[in-house]
Amino acid sequence: MGSLKEYIIMRALLVIPTVFILLTLVFFILRILPGDPIVAMLGQKVPPEVLEKLRAELGLNKPIWEQYIDYLSHVIRGDLGRSMIWGRRPVIEEIMDRFPATLELTIFSFAISVFLGITTGSIAAFRRGSKIDTGMRLYSIIAYTLFIPWFGMLLQMLFGVYLDLLPIGGRIDPGLEPPHITGLYVLDSILTMHWRSLESALAHLILPSLTLGIVLSGAYTRLVRNNLIEVLNQDFIRAYRARGVRNRKIAFHAMKNAFIPIITLMGLQFAILLAGAVLTETTFSWPGIGTFLLERIQYRDYTSVQGVIVFYALFVAMISLIVDVIYALLDPRVRY
Repeated sequence: MGSLKEYIIMRALLVIPTVFILLTLVFFILRILPGDPIVAMLGQKVPPEVLEKLRAELGLNKPIWEQYIDYLSHVIRGDLGRSMIWGRRPVIEEIMDRFPATLELTIFSFAISVFLGITTGSIAAFRRGSKIDTGMRLYSIIAYTLFIPWFGMLLQMLFGVYLDLLPIGGRIDPGLEPPHITGLYVLDSILTMHWRSLESALAHLILPSLTLGIVLSGAYTRLVRNNLIEVLNQDFIRAYRARGVRNRKIAFHAMKNAFIPIITLMGLQFAILLAGAVLTETTFSWPGIGTFLLERIQYRDYTSVQGVIVFYALFVAMISLIVDVIYALLDPRVRY
């Protein structure tokens, strides 16, 4: 059996070619697609001499292979470049301005999806064959097939327009932003004891978090149900029942043994939530990385789009590595 250290090193090394291939594909696809960042920013009537001057300043007049080598050399040094539009800020600064909003939405959506998925899946498994089981399975199918913008707008109409209970867009009410510490409004409000800010931040989080959490909970429901049913049919569970062990204790041991593949899904889902928040952020005007990426794609801002993709890839790879390590600790057989 290989050591855990060797396993972690091998998994970490696999990240390098993955990010390199993704970066290369994004770089060339962006430049093959029609459109010019300068024309997208200044309009079709920009004078030719101004266009050529700006292209030279941005390095867009160089051959594509030379642009690729220049960009790759900067990425290796940890420099994601500067935005091509609006003040040419460093891309990493643009990303870090938006990342806390996406991370906060991801954390709350993740918590909702896990809670709903594990709860409905467990109920379905312990009530196997009943009408409740059928209802939970039906829920998983409906939740998994929901289209996020449609479902989000449905919740906006119901709770924001008709019932007027919750805000339908934005991250917090104007003027209630808490002092910046982490960029996570809920956490910053608690740390600085700004309770009105906390109330507003939580109210704005409810609808987008529910939208994303419910849609992704369906996968947990099916996985938890299927794994629990498999574990509940194993010999050690029958032995527990034969000894008269309480159902609560049996349920605890069954969940413990069924949780290994669920942890894997949790890690992957967290990464998917971070990347898949684009639709939710757009629907709820949430100022995160998703809306930033969509905006910069429209303006053909090559460096910003490439920077966001690299950032996403590294974050997803890091989450996957953490999941692999947890999986290896729970089940040493994966290190053979």
